[in-house]
Amino acid sequence: MTPLVSFVVSFLVTLAGLIGVLITGLRWRKKRRRALHLGFVGLSLALLAWTIHEALLLGAHYDLEAAGWIFHVHMLLARAATVSLLIPAMGGIVVLRTGRHHTAHRIAAFTAVALVTLAALTGFWMIGVAPSVD
Repeated sequence: MTPLVSFVVSFLVTLAGLIGVLITGLRWRKKRRRALHLGFVGLSLALLAWTIHEALLLGAHYDLEAAGWIFHVHMLLARAATVSLLIPAMGGIVVLRTGRHHTAHRIAAFTAVALVTLAALTGFWMIGVAPSVD
């Protein structure tokens, strides 16, 4: 499998996991859904690590610096997205301890997903304009 295909597969599987997190998170009050939500959270974090690994392998086949400013924007968004995942995780711990819905947790989760989406879009853009080194 080529590095591009491996990355796209890992990206799509991670996207499915994040959608699972969002869907189960919207209906967290039922114990069964809460456990499923937590499972999707753990799975999505592992899948995200896999996708980042595949992105690094893919990046070795392209001159990413040649993509210009989009490379720097992508890297900023990618780092911000990764760090932003910690905020809903901490908010989720508060929700688990108190058993109460917290709007801040939901806002943080949607913000993190938005940053992950922007990082993904700029990453695809960057790969599209960067010349191959192979």
